[in-house]
Amino acid sequence: MRIFPEKLYYGWRIVMAGGVINMFLAGFLNQSFGSYFAMLSEEKGWSKTALSGAATMQPLEAAFLGPILGWLMDRFGPQRMIRLGVVFFGVGFMLLSQIDSLPQLYLAFLVIALGSSFGGHFPMNVVLIHWFEKNRARALSSVSLGSAAGAIVVPIVAWGMHTYGWRAAAFASGVVFILVSWPLSGIIRSRPEDLGLTVDGLPPVPLKVGQTEATPHHEQGFTAREALRTRSFWMISLGHSFALFAVVAVNVHAITHIKESLGYAVTEAALFYTLMLGFQVAGVFLGWVLGDRFDKRYISAVCMLSHMMGLLLLAYATGPVMLVAFAVLHGSAWGLRGPFMAAMRGDYFGRRQIGMIIGLSSLVVVIGQIGGPMVAGVLADMTGNYRTGFTVLALLAGSGSLFFLLLKRPTLATRSEGH
Repeated sequence: MRIFPEKLYYGWRIVMAGGVINMFLAGFLNQSFGSYFAMLSEEKGWSKTALSGAATMQPLEAAFLGPILGWLMDRFGPQRMIRLGVVFFGVGFMLLSQIDSLPQLYLAFLVIALGSSFGGHFPMNVVLIHWFEKNRARALSSVSLGSAAGAIVVPIVAWGMHTYGWRAAAFASGVVFILVSWPLSGIIRSRPEDLGLTVDGLPPVPLKVGQTEATPHHEQGFTAREALRTRSFWMISLGHSFALFAVVAVNVHAITHIKESLGYAVTEAALFYTLMLGFQVAGVFLGWVLGDRFDKRYISAVCMLSHMMGLLLLAYATGPVMLVAFAVLHGSAWGLRGPFMAAMRGDYFGRRQIGMIIGLSSLVVVIGQIGGPMVAGVLADMTGNYRTGFTVLALLAGSGSLFFLLLKRPTLATRSEGH
């Protein structure tokens, strides 16, 4: 029995498989962590700073592993790496269900973080950059739709925690992830050339007069060293990092903030967070339409301002109207901008060493991934609420729009001259 239509371009099969894997990965980890955060804070009495430290393990570990993962991806392909990630991720959640101390929590999240790095967004984005060019933003937005669809997992996890306890919910999450993601990971392939196909499924480009052989598509583009010498590499990386000051802080702290500041139960607070994720889906759909038609730089800059306004609304919310406005602005900006980060790197630097280039950029992006939850958590412990921390992070996200407004595509001249 065929899972996909026979005539469907194989790259879109990878998009579908990756979308489902990312749905469960994002739903169980990124989008449900706030629920675990609130439950553990209440049950164990651990500080927000200590719990924020667990949240930073995944991006910190991903940053240090990024260049290594990029090298592995460029040379050995993604399938085995993704399958290893599936196992680590599932086992990590099973370990999470057994923890009783902070060191055990950190160990469980270290295993989960390894699984997320090996089997998550990083390898999937690299794969899709190799399979798509004309439809790159559309493909990346489509697989990100899976991550956004993880929103449907959040209320299920929250319900499981409320009904059966957070330990049972964590263990079940690990089992379900392995059972679903292992067979889907078998669909992933490195490059279209490996199956005798072409990028985007288009006919091969005919040789020009006097040209005896075309450069293979996967060998076109910048090397990692050449990319590092361009201004564009640093502008994209910093813009991405400043966006994640807001995104990761919201993922970790929003439910706890809504619960403590407005008096909602965890399940009620999770509904506003789920609404935000619903608008993330809407943003991904918008990116699917706009991404390959309009300049991604300016769209990303507008999204940064939307992140800022949304986070300020969350910080000073007094009721459901402001929380809904936060969900609309922040969620749609996240869904629209997120896939563009990998798409712009692919557009600007080509496929030649894109795995290594994205891996190296993680060393910059991690500043926002770690800084967001830590700034929010530390200032919340110091002041008694999240308003100061969220305000600082909102202003950082807004200022990050400048990186995209000043971004320029690197040229062959800058590549050869190393500027």
